Amino acid sequence: MKKNSKFTNTMSTELDITEKAANVVDQAELTVFPYMEEASLIAEFNQLKVLEAMQQAKVSDAHFATATGYGYNDAGREVLETVYANVFRAEAALVRPQMVSGTHALAVALFGNLRPDDTLLYVTGAPYDTLHKVIGIQPADGSLADFGINYQQVDLLPDGTIDYTNLAAKLEKQPIKMAAIQRSKGYAWRRSLTIAEIDEVIRFIKNISPATICMVDNCYGEFVEYTEPVEAGADLAVGSLIKNPGGGLAPVGGYVVGAETYVKAAAARLTAPGLAMEVGPTLGLTSALLQGLFLAPQVVEGSIRGAIIAARAFENLGFAVLPTSTEKRSDIVQAIKLGSERAIMAFCRGIQQAAPVDSFVTPEKAAMPGYAHQVVMAAGAFVQGSSIELSADAPLIPPYIVYMQGGITRYHAKIGVTYAIKSLMQAKIID
Repeated sequence: MKKNSKFTNTMSTELDITEKAANVVDQAELTVFPYMEEASLIAEFNQLKVLEAMQQAKVSDAHFATATGYGYNDAGREVLETVYANVFRAEAALVRPQMVSGTHALAVALFGNLRPDDTLLYVTGAPYDTLHKVIGIQPADGSLADFGINYQQVDLLPDGTIDYTNLAAKLEKQPIKMAAIQRSKGYAWRRSLTIAEIDEVIRFIKNISPATICMVDNCYGEFVEYTEPVEAGADLAVGSLIKNPGGGLAPVGGYVVGAETYVKAAAARLTAPGLAMEVGPTLGLTSALLQGLFLAPQVVEGSIRGAIIAARAFENLGFAVLPTSTEKRSDIVQAIKLGSERAIMAFCRGIQQAAPVDSFVTPEKAAMPGYAHQVVMAAGAFVQGSSIELSADAPLIPPYIVYMQGGITRYHAKIGVTYAIKSLMQAKIID
């Protein structure tokens, strides 16, 4: 791969980016190109998988018609869910614009499949912050705890791996109705779990407690590897359409895929018992949701390429990053340990300045619903909260780690990294 001098020149002359910042990113890209080739191979495979799923479902432009009201016999919804089930190798899929976030989709799956006196066990430590009130780790009206559902967790070992000794003890001590596995790191300095690791832990759980439902929070992980959690034995996998699988086109939505019994139970919670999957209009969104899914493999590839470039650039600048630029990836999130609130704010300002939307806005720290600490979020996105679009966020607590994700195109991801480095240079945090 050759250095793109036109990129450097344009960045420095037309976009007011110092040549030094552009060179840092350009040089980083040159040295990690071999590690990005695997992302291209994975994207090619997943593109074929999505194409085959759409062909098998006989997707037609007739499926793009608008459905309203109850949404009975919504052919678009039915084909959309058939495609998702095929892509994720699942018995059934619930894919709805009525689920407004990944947290909502997870809540639907949890409330749909857990009953009073059941126990939910998180095997990857505490879940993402926004789930704490859903579960009842933090008090909230209407939480799982309010309905008498018990919660336990197995903390990860210091190296970020599953604590199989304590997991076995939990499983042998009492019946566990559901074991939840968070694939992505969330706001934690740990590796995200690979599909191979998810397969291993599910096999371990099922060997001790075959009746335990294994659910994977798949947010940020779709299409990053060749296979998905259901193929690794998960009974349920849950995610958001405004992350990876929406391909930047989905304006809203979430999905639950897996065994038909558990998917239908989730549907009964989303709508109502007795209605379940039979209602729910797609409101004219079927075309965008299907086209976004079709584009998702290459969009995810762009995000991965941007994350690898960011990792190498910040490694070269002396910062700790996770994963490193050469490590296997299982999600699109790149964590960078910046070491100070000031550095985080500068980084997020740079990401915001690189946005196509609201580039003139300055991110500020604030209390956010569902988060225990003040958070700063940079996201100049076409879809509010769309993490597949270039974004960065961080809880403002030591050791001050920023989490970057997304980039609908690999080029935008690279430009965003350049802007972030420029902002850190302007703040005199790096030379």
